[in-house]
Amino acid sequence: MRRRLLIQVMAVAALPLFAAPAFTAGEGGGGGSGGQTTTQCKKGEVWDKKKKKCVTPQYGMLDDDSIYEAGHDLAMAGRYDEAISVLTLAANKQDPRILNYLGYSHRHSGRVTVGLGYYEEALRIDPNYTLVREYLGEAHLQIGDLAGAQQQLMEIEKRTGKGSREYGMLSEQIDHFLRS
Repeated sequence: MRRRLLIQVMAVAALPLFAAPAFTAGEGGGGGSGGQTTTQCKKGEVWDKKKKKCVTPQYGMLDDDSIYEAGHDLAMAGRYDEAISVLTLAANKQDPRILNYLGYSHRHSGRVTVGLGYYEEALRIDPNYTLVREYLGEAHLQIGDLAGAQQQLMEIEKRTGKGSREYGMLSEQIDHFLRS
């Protein structure tokens, strides 16, 4: 329990260190969702729904829904640093969707502790956001915290039951963790 608390404190403390955009990502692999940012735009650009074209993102230029969609697509395509750069442009820094994919992108870039902080902040705002709980559980497994992952699985079950996608995905990851 003390270890988990220490990890959470360190994660929240590290958030400001990664808040500035930085377009330094290499090309990612991964099976993205096929959004227009990843299928039509070149590196460093995102799809602007209003203009119906690729643009270089700048603060205040895109609405938060467009920023979320572009950040999500980039994260799912494995272009994590680009996703972080785009997501940090959101006007609403407390949008749980934005925080979730900032956490996801940092975690997959090897900054698990930073990712944990974003997940915890998203859950502070919306404790019922089960996708965050799934990703938080996966992050706990990455650092060897099986109990933390199991706790998130129980929270997902409490909110959606055992039939949800999030429950199934995290349960599968826990099973894999236990077999290895």
